[in-house]
Amino acid sequence: MNPLRWLQLLRRIPPALAVATPGLGPWLARRRWPRLQGTLQVDGLRGPVEILRDTWGTPHLYAQDEQDLFFAQGYVHAQDRLWQLDFGRLTGSGLLASVMGPRLVPMDRLMRTLGLRRMAEQALPRVGAESRAILDAYSAGVNARIALEPLPLEFTLFGTTPAPWTPVDTLVRGNLLAMMLGGNHRLELLRARLVAEAGEDVAALLLPTHAPQTPLIVPPEAMLEGLRGVKSLEGLDATDAVLGDPNIVSGSNNWVVHGQRTASGKPLLANDIHIGLGLPSQWYENGLHGGRFNHVGFSLPGVPLVVIGHNGHSAWGMSNLGPDTQDFYVEKLDDPKAPRRYEYQGAWHDLEVTRETLPVRGGPSVEVVIHSTRHGPLVNKAMGRALGDAEPMALRWAHAESLPLIDALLGLNLAKGWTEFRAACALWESPGQNFVYADADGNVGYQSTGLIPLRAPNHQGTVPVPGWTGEYEWRGYIPFEELPSSLNPPAGFAVTANNKITSDDYPYAIASNWFPGYRARRITDLLAAGTRHTVEDMRRIQAETYSLPAELLRPYLLAVKPEDDAQAKALAELAAWDLRFEVDRTGATVFQAWYIHVLRALLRHKLGPKLAERYLDGEYERHGSLHMPLVVDLMSKPEDSWWDDPKTPERETRDDVLRRALGEAVRWLAKHYGADAKGWTWGRVHTLTYQHGVLGGPGIPGPLRRAANSRTQPARGDNYSVDGASFQWSRPFNVIHGTALRVVIDLGDLSRSMSIHAPGQSEHFFHPHREDLMDLSQQVQYHPLLYTRQAVESHVRNTLTLQPSPKRLA
Repeated sequence: MNPLRWLQLLRRIPPALAVATPGLGPWLARRRWPRLQGTLQVDGLRGPVEILRDTWGTPHLYAQDEQDLFFAQGYVHAQDRLWQLDFGRLTGSGLLASVMGPRLVPMDRLMRTLGLRRMAEQALPRVGAESRAILDAYSAGVNARIALEPLPLEFTLFGTTPAPWTPVDTLVRGNLLAMMLGGNHRLELLRARLVAEAGEDVAALLLPTHAPQTPLIVPPEAMLEGLRGVKSLEGLDATDAVLGDPNIVSGSNNWVVHGQRTASGKPLLANDIHIGLGLPSQWYENGLHGGRFNHVGFSLPGVPLVVIGHNGHSAWGMSNLGPDTQDFYVEKLDDPKAPRRYEYQGAWHDLEVTRETLPVRGGPSVEVVIHSTRHGPLVNKAMGRALGDAEPMALRWAHAESLPLIDALLGLNLAKGWTEFRAACALWESPGQNFVYADADGNVGYQSTGLIPLRAPNHQGTVPVPGWTGEYEWRGYIPFEELPSSLNPPAGFAVTANNKITSDDYPYAIASNWFPGYRARRITDLLAAGTRHTVEDMRRIQAETYSLPAELLRPYLLAVKPEDDAQAKALAELAAWDLRFEVDRTGATVFQAWYIHVLRALLRHKLGPKLAERYLDGEYERHGSLHMPLVVDLMSKPEDSWWDDPKTPERETRDDVLRRALGEAVRWLAKHYGADAKGWTWGRVHTLTYQHGVLGGPGIPGPLRRAANSRTQPARGDNYSVDGASFQWSRPFNVIHGTALRVVIDLGDLSRSMSIHAPGQSEHFFHPHREDLMDLSQQVQYHPLLYTRQAVESHVRNTLTLQPSPKRLA
């Protein structure tokens, strides 16, 4: 058969089937891989740019001026992550249904209601001139790649082509990041639902605040009966399915160590980012060399500059501060069905009305009418149809009033000292972060950032409050100069792990909920134990899987008397366990299965079986891991009412629940993993698959899903360990959230710095750099964070030169 006939037959094969076909799929994919070697003539450049890619697929860019440098960064981001760029733009702009059909309409409606793209369009005129020039150059680079090279296979599968990239698209990416890290609206809604269905006392215990001396304040007007019995919120749930669950564990670890506690006498900086894990990685490693920039580190695809890394003199890292910057306001409308006005302080005001049209692939367009009060958009219907008849709620979000993030990012990249670094942090208003800092002069520091509301004394920001009275208005924001900060702390180090970072006498409320301090305590203890720390010590701390909660709970569990041989063997594994969640540990599995059954029993006693399962399921996962301190506390109270099942005539105690939970856990493990307890290793039950954001879910045909997703591997760590790898309590033990990148920077010798992220640099199907970093990451091994030209050239694998087009030279 002649070649033309072959091509005609290939065109008749559905793209999805072709991609999933062994042999044919890799052949088709390879034709879409980016150009990595040779010379390309590109419109928009002033001079040549060299792109040196190392062993691990990291591009190091060398340009003669800054415009060309960021043009090239846009080009390489789009070479390796063009689908990710476009998918993020569609997501934040509320345009997913235009590509993927009617099932994404609920998510698009929520995104349009929140207005991430409208915020970006309004923010663009406020971007500084230098930042705007970088945004323009970066956008031109993305568009040059779209014009010159084949599109990734996803565009063929969905039958689409990407629109030209613009600076607004980059700002949308920043807004999307702020939304992903700002899940307080979920916690506030969850607490309101728990109050409505289970009462204030239960809500206060399941979602404890860090001000136990202050009781939960729930205004009578906020007892939202409309939340009772709500089973699904399709707008929020669809968003979480795409973006990942914005629960309280979304965070990270970071720390800096002063030279007085290091072997070199110079600072060390360590950072590991914990987020939802998928394919491709949320992060992208690159080096930037040109003009004022001589940087290396991690960037976010769609955004220029370096987000975490160093510039040869100063290094910085971040973790999620998690400030409470969102509040629901219950509003009074003139007509709940067809509102035109809302009440505020006894007067009626016109609602602001915005109309937008959602294009829908394979269906009619959908008109979205957004009504807004002085507090923000009314979000009931956008969150879920079931809330359409509930009390109308507007969402106020400080991010809408924040400065554009790009100016802060530019300042961080150019900072060459603590003063310049803090000046850049002052511009970083959303999402609120914990920044750590170190420099070649020997300084280390910590700085929190964020536009954090000052609330009225009767407003805790924990539940929806009346919007019509004027009693619950924000009274400005915490001044930047009064946000927590420290230069060269006396302890010789500074640590953050999404834990409470203020003392009880701090005069402002940053947040009501922090992650339990288990990770922060473990890191602090290990740093305090040494005075000659090295890069290898930082690696060992980042690899820590020791469980402080298990240390606290295991004595109670081991006190249970086994009822049969299977339980006795399980207890023996638990007793022999070293309290580390390593992949070959069986005791880790016994403990975790036991804890889940104990937790489920406690929740059923107070919430009832249906609400307990919803609490544990995705809809109620936004509580993250806040229940652990409650369970630890209850262990010392064997007669507490939480242990008693109100549906039985007997009064159950702690020991009754622990004994029953042991039997349930052993039977569950035997059913799913066999009767032999030796086979219940943590790595067998606790696994990680990096899932493609669109093509990796259960509704996708198996062959295509397998081609889209990574291979499955055993995963170390758990929801509370320093090296985190989290699962949902309702669906153990598939990891959905964990350590996405690690970096250690040695200011004494930058050549000793190292990094890793997973699964790989490339998004392209079957590409050698698509999942080549997975094993290194799971083993907590690293590659060098290459910085100097000499170091890069010693590891170079490909060299691509971008040349100005002849018409530019003419």
